[in-house]
Amino acid sequence: MNFEVYCDESGLEALTRMDAHKYTAIGGIWMPAEFRDAFKTEVNAIKEKHSVKGELKWQKVSPAYLDLYADIINYFFDKSELRFRVIIIESKTVDNIRFNDKDAELGFYKFYYQLLHHWIFDFNSYNIFIDYKVNRNKGRVNILKKVLDASNLTSDIIQVQALPSDESVGIQIADILTGLVSSKFNNEFSGKAKGRLIEIAEARLGKTIAPTSKWVEKFNVFKINLQGGW
Repeated sequence: MNFEVYCDESGLEALTRMDAHKYTAIGGIWMPAEFRDAFKTEVNAIKEKHSVKGELKWQKVSPAYLDLYADIINYFFDKSELRFRVIIIESKTVDNIRFNDKDAELGFYKFYYQLLHHWIFDFNSYNIFIDYKVNRNKGRVNILKKVLDASNLTSDIIQVQALPSDESVGIQIADILTGLVSSKFNNEFSGKAKGRLIEIAEARLGKTIAPTSKWVEKFNVFKINLQGGW
């Protein structure tokens, strides 16, 4: 089966500055490739319903757009075709000097690998799209693809491509859910609207947002233990 994965991150600065946030989050939306067109059409219909034309982002959440983002979150939970996985990294446990040869960018892409690798299954193919950013090492995205290829020999990693988020509805939805989880873990709500969206997500989950078993499929939260283990 052919899958598409759309990824984004939140609180990235905490990987190099422990005082920025307690946690960094990197998340992704998984969907069957055949669902892509319906997904784009349906998300755009939600935007049209609320007379919104611009990019969807967690940072844009405000009381004026609460209903829009509530509809987006409910849409995710209503669609069996959509799954979400997020990796949570505690900033104080990150040691780029010891493990990444002082290269925080390398460490970041290692965490991306951890996000993706554990949800790549045998005999499937994957097109992976991540939020575009300017890297010091221009080959980071290609290296990520090669490492995923090498560690998943019975699956096909067709591509790992960086896209500007304003060009990808999938990355925008990943941004919203990743930002939501990051805000929950960091206890950072810049206004009541974000707190209300977290409440909506938790109501749909039937529990508070917290680390899950690796086998949870709909809304998977992986709080990585850099000492080993899940």
